Amino acid sequence: MTNEITEKLKQASDGLLMMSESEYPFEVFLWSNQVQEPITAQKVLQLTGHSLETSVEEVELDYLFRNCAVEKEWYDEIQKQNVPKFKSLVKTLKDNLTDIKVYRLGTINIDVYIVGKTPSGDLAAISTKVVET
Repeated sequence: MTNEITEKLKQASDGLLMMSESEYPFEVFLWSNQVQEPITAQKVLQLTGHSLETSVEEVELDYLFRNCAVEKEWYDEIQKQNVPKFKSLVKTLKDNLTDIKVYRLGTINIDVYIVGKTPSGDLAAISTKVVET
């Protein structure tokens, strides 16, 4: 079941690049048997090997994709074509994961982790980077 979910996340994010000052692809993660306790920023820092001193910002899923999953007048053709793909990615996340949290780790070169619980009790995540100077 969980493998199906990570497969769906891979398919939904395949070929998409997160837009910021630079563009980065998405990577899918799975951490088994992790849902005994709630998802916290500290837990995500530990699971991803970041220092516990790393600055963390939590944002809403829809806020993270506010500029990707909604068409803007100034978009070029590729960005316009990607809007439905980003919408589909958000839907895939919401359909397959519960208790979704989005963490932005660090500053300037920011690691973004979208983490949620799978029905079988694992944690699944997709990560990307955004650059904000």
